[in-house]
Amino acid sequence: MAHPLSTPQPLDGAAQPSRKFARAVAAGGTGVGVALLMAALVLWFHYGTAVFFEMIASGISACF
Repeated sequence: MAHPLSTPQPLDGAAQPSRKFARAVAAGGTGVGVALLMAALVLWFHYGTAVFFEMIASGISACF
């Protein structure tokens, strides 16, 4: 069996992200997700299903 070239070194405290930062990133991602979902629901109720899906399809086709 092959031996490792070096022994694993423990990470110091500066290399690990803090819990506050990780919690802030998770909360920010959740907030953006909720905002996008609410925007989609508002468009759905305002324009109706047929126009909503046409707008989504035209937006996707405009990207490509």
